[in-house]
Amino acid sequence: MDVQKIAFLETFNLEDNGGIMGAILVTDSDTKPLEFRVTAPIKPTSFQKTLYGDVLHEHILVELISVPLLNAINEQADLILVRDPFFLGANNKQGIRVVRIFSEGEETSRANSKPEELPLSMSGNGKTFLETSRKFESELPVIKEDLNKLSEGRNLLEPFERLKLACEQVHQQKSID
Repeated sequence: MDVQKIAFLETFNLEDNGGIMGAILVTDSDTKPLEFRVTAPIKPTSFQKTLYGDVLHEHILVELISVPLLNAINEQADLILVRDPFFLGANNKQGIRVVRIFSEGEETSRANSKPEELPLSMSGNGKTFLETSRKFESELPVIKEDLNKLSEGRNLLEPFERLKLACEQVHQQKSID
């Protein structure tokens, strides 16, 4: 696998129970932006909360954020990086590999692959790990090698901060309009 384009998929929780926004940033291998998309805020009703119960958050992340955003982008990504383990459910909905990247101390997800450590620490303090769904567990060592090459010159956690800031700016702009 040769990773030329990476999609970073993230959520942004709005203040005052304003819902949750999803965003995707497709970059080249140097993490320069190629495409950005954002969802409208998703605010479940109390009835939906009752009906969905514990699976509501995963439903929102997979069905209402990741699938629509991945269908909307024009740039074809080679790999999708996420921070929230619930996004790994998108591996069952489309063909691009979804891999979670996380720092030491963050919780591993319950039903996914054994985490692989990236040799280079991208967070500057502590270790960085990768995991994916069991469906693609056998591909994780190759993905790790590709990401390790890319991370020699780039912090692969930093684009998630850009996404959160971009969501905040989009939300503020919509509040003004």
